[in-house]
Amino acid sequence: MSIRVLLADDHESVRTAVSRLLKSDPEIELVAEAASFVQAVQLTAELQPHVVVIDLHMRDEGHVSPLAIKSSLSDAKVLAISIWNDDDAKALAHSFGALTLLDKINLAHELIPTIKQCAVGSQ
Repeated sequence: MSIRVLLADDHESVRTAVSRLLKSDPEIELVAEAASFVQAVQLTAELQPHVVVIDLHMRDEGHVSPLAIKSSLSDAKVLAISIWNDDDAKALAHSFGALTLLDKINLAHELIPTIKQCAVGSQ
């Protein structure tokens, strides 16, 4: 059984690169891509992914509260990604209910193993 993943990032170039990475692993099924928090919440409700990989700093960040995101994504394991890995980013990731915060610079090496580790028991 594959790990169903939803990817949310407002930069198309990041989504394209991460999408290629995810599609390179036969154990992962990329079920959708979202360009905003609102879209990520809607697609998560529709598609019920096992894991949501979500950029912390999308353009509609101020329009959706972290609590609303956390409650909307509660059935999925949430992995936050960001170019920042400071205390503020970690606190924001925690407020979203993220299991971890990954630095976008290291995604090529860390994302797939982290998805697999987090998905254990959610399939």
